[in-house]
Order: sequence, then C-alpha cells, then structure tokens
Amino acid sequence: MTGDEECTSGELLTQALAGERAAFGALVRRYQRPVYSLALRMLSDRHAAEDLAQEVFLQLYRNLASVSSESHLGFWLRRVTLHRAIDRLRRTPRLEQFAPEELGDVAGESAQADPLLERRLRALVGELSPAARAVVLLRYQEDLDPVEIARTLRMPLNTVKSHLKRSLAQLRERMTERVEALT
Repeated sequence: MTGDEECTSGELLTQALAGERAAFGALVRRYQRPVYSLALRMLSDRHAAEDLAQEVFLQLYRNLASVSSESHLGFWLRRVTLHRAIDRLRRTPRLEQFAPEELGDVAGESAQADPLLERRLRALVGELSPAARAVVLLRYQEDLDPVEIARTLRMPLNTVKSHLKRSLAQLRERMTERVEALT
C-alpha cells in the first residue's frame, strides 16, 4: 500500500475492502476530523463526540462491504454520525444536552469576528430538537442543500424545509430577544 497522502479515499477504500488493515486505518485518519466535528456540533460534548466517532468507525469496519465508492463513504459516515447523535440526544435529558463551554475551536476553524455572538448562536442551536439541529448543521456547517439533507437523514424534503424554516425563525426570534434584553 502507498502512503496515506498519496492514495485517494477511493483507493484506500478498495484496499480496505481487500482486507488491508493499514488502508482502513488511513481512512479513519482521513475522516476522523469531519466525523468528530459533526458529532461535537450535535452533542456539544467532547467526550461524547469522541465516543460517538469511535462507534461510527467501528460500525464502518463492520459494514465496509456495503460502502461502494468514495462519495458513498462520505455520505455513509455523515448519515451514521447524525443518526447515532440523534439517538444519543433522544436518550439524554434536555438539560444535559448542551454545555457551550465544551465547544472551542472545532475542526481548525478560526474565531468569528464576534465571539459572543457565535457563542450565543451555538447555544441557541444546541436548544433545537435533535432533528432540527441536524438539519441546521448540515445546511450551514456542511453546506448541503435540502435535497442532500433529506437523503442523508432519510427525511422527506418538505420536512427538511420545515425544520429549516422553523429553526431559522426560532433562532432569529431568540437572538432578537437577547439583543433587546441587553439594550
């Protein structure tokens, strides 16, 4: 096998399917940051996000034969990460779901111009229902269009659009309330 940097994800997938453990390890290294980042954004807890990422890669190892291509691999990882996060959030009492101090610089992102606004927005996104949070994160963090989000979450397109519309209205309203409370 060639080095991680020299192989495409598709080539690594082919090698991993042929039983090369080093290729699977290279896939994990290549995708661990986006999987962890998505898990952290959903769960707002570093330890839970690390555990969830490990579970996702273990599930990938067990189901590797069902992944047919490099693009399917990215889709599969995103879908499994989101579904596992949603399941975990549904089992967690609401008050324990969001700890904004746990969020820091995620996936190497630079700080926003207004860190207080970013912190407040993260907190508000953390208050959304698990499904709505997933939709908002996929749209604005992962930059997926509503059709891709529907496919990823196995959710009707109109439901995705409804989640986006309601969530944005809710976020706008709560941000406005917060600003008005400060003035």
